[in-house]
Amino acid sequence: MNADTAPVERPLRADARRNRERVLAAADEAFALEGPAVPLDEIARRAGVGAGTVHRHFPTKESLLEAVLVGRLETMLAEVRAALTAPDSGYLFFDFFRTMTTYARNKMDLADALGRHGIDVISATRTVSTSLKAALAELLRRAQEVGEVRSDITVDDLHALVVAAVAAVQAVAPEEAPRVGALVSDALRPRGGR
Repeated sequence: MNADTAPVERPLRADARRNRERVLAAADEAFALEGPAVPLDEIARRAGVGAGTVHRHFPTKESLLEAVLVGRLETMLAEVRAALTAPDSGYLFFDFFRTMTTYARNKMDLADALGRHGIDVISATRTVSTSLKAALAELLRRAQEVGEVRSDITVDDLHALVVAAVAAVQAVAPEEAPRVGALVSDALRPRGGR
């Protein structure tokens, strides 16, 4: 099929767009609370739509998992971009580090489920991940500029520390998680930092 005969994708009607958003929101919440094994019928019930509506938008469980994962990354990207417009880069950087740890914990569950079904998560999220990494690098640079973050930290180090923070908070009781997460984020601060 050449470009002249390729089918044109029509935009969704307003009601279909709303239903798709409801399904995504219900799936995101269900996956965050109960993990990626939640059945599609349960997601349809939570969204207040029929199972056919879910299957029309997401023909497979994997396509829904992928859409939720990409949606979470897009939300993170929007939050980083919002943080870049605020004046206190240092404070916002550490606030966002805590947010990233929470997102990463949930993202890993979805990514693992997709990987088990043969989905290439890196390819599926490449566009948004590239933009997110660039925005995070800028937020990191600004926090370093004001002396809130060690100057030798790279965006790749930041990613590794987020993964370490997720592992650390999962290894302790829930009430200890904030304290343990703070210990990991303190590794980013210059010696003698606040």
